[in-house]
Amino acid sequence: MAETAMIVAGLYAGLFLVAFGAATILPLQSEAAVVGMVLADHDAGLVVLVAGAGNTLGAATNWLLGRGVERFRHRRWFPVGPGALRRAEGWYRRYGRWSLLLSWLPLGGDALTIVAGVLREPLAVFLLLVAIGKIGRYVVVVGLALGLA
Repeated sequence: MAETAMIVAGLYAGLFLVAFGAATILPLQSEAAVVGMVLADHDAGLVVLVAGAGNTLGAATNWLLGRGVERFRHRRWFPVGPGALRRAEGWYRRYGRWSLLLSWLPLGGDALTIVAGVLREPLAVFLLLVAIGKIGRYVVVVGLALGLA
């Protein structure tokens, strides 16, 4: 029994790490892990919360990169090119902090989280709005997975 609990804990830890990495400069996708765990009969609510927490904290890493953008923007590993950063800054200046609800988007979402750091969005507001968007995305992914299963 203890061995099974350790395996399950390891699965959730792995899900957290994949979701965290997917929101950073790492080329990862977390949706397959979320769908796989739900289809393997893991608790859908816990899967959403773990993936959402990991992805939100990964986005906070981007916020930190944004805070130090002048130091990092010309590094090869910097996750967003100058054009994408300008476009995201335009969105952010036009729609304000509410644009963070779209931080889950595959194209432009990471740039929004970096721009929020550049423009000094308060961390508490950032985390709340990003968490709503990212958890909302996982709720939809899980709903689709369960609906198609």
